[in-house]
Amino acid sequence: MSCDIPELTAHLGYRLRQLSNHVSQAFSRKLAAKDVTVAEWTVMRRLYPVESVAPSQLADAMGMTRGAISKLADRLVAKSLVVRDASATDGRAHFLRLTAHGAEMVPALAALAEQNEAECFAHLSSADRAVLERILANAVVQLRITATPVE
Repeated sequence: MSCDIPELTAHLGYRLRQLSNHVSQAFSRKLAAKDVTVAEWTVMRRLYPVESVAPSQLADAMGMTRGAISKLADRLVAKSLVVRDASATDGRAHFLRLTAHGAEMVPALAALAEQNEAECFAHLSSADRAVLERILANAVVQLRITATPVE
């Protein structure tokens, strides 16, 4: 049978997914040693610079559903990394914030992210890295991508 269709590797999307999977899986393994998932890390990182935030605001900022944030918050609460604080003015509302332990973990987890980045992209010259960053950032803007990648 004649095959006039391009090889998978001829597609930029295939190569991007191949690279993304490698980088994400390597980072996931590093985080797993700390009993944190990539999705949990992204929530913790978003919570780190703020005192507290409503789950709906966090969902909007991350481009995720409120249900997804709720499930992630449940997991982080179970691990004592995040707490839910009741609103002082609305009995139905609550806010998420890092526990002291969660806040202490963020810099160490950020160091793992930096280590993973260095390991995965050490082969790039600084000029090539800058070009790749510019190309990817431009694609994100052009495609109007706002969701935070979590897995």
